[in-house]
Amino acid sequence: MITGDKIKADEVRLYGLDGEDLGIVPTKEALELARKHKVDLVCTSLMASPPPCRLIGKSQAKEQLLAAERVHKPKVKELRLTPQIEDHDLETKRLQAERILRAGDSVLLCVKISGKEGQAARKLCEELVRELKPLGRPQTGIQVSGKQASVQIDPIA
Repeated sequence: MITGDKIKADEVRLYGLDGEDLGIVPTKEALELARKHKVDLVCTSLMASPPPCRLIGKSQAKEQLLAAERVHKPKVKELRLTPQIEDHDLETKRLQAERILRAGDSVLLCVKISGKEGQAARKLCEELVRELKPLGRPQTGIQVSGKQASVQIDPIA
């Protein structure tokens, strides 16, 4: 969010305190109007021309900025396995995947294949998907290609 004098555009599409469209005005005029009403001028998007800006009370602008920082952006975290994984290690990886899904992130399970282990890798992925079903659902099917089998599991919201 760009505010006040940091807005570099010559003119902006201005929206008032109640969201009413005030039209396209020069940036200097919009800043003067903001000062006159003792509020902030906030640019909501840089992708449009002219950029849309709105007049927002100073306390409201701070709240919006803090809310934007608090939003959790989901990530995709990769867990690597092999078809010959031992039971204890498999349990550890399953617990890691559960923890990641509970945190709201997606898990990409990658099983490394060497030789003719494609079926074993697919079975391992199917088993993990089945065990993680209460916490997440597969985004795609199990993909076996080249040297790995993989499946991405997204958390259930």
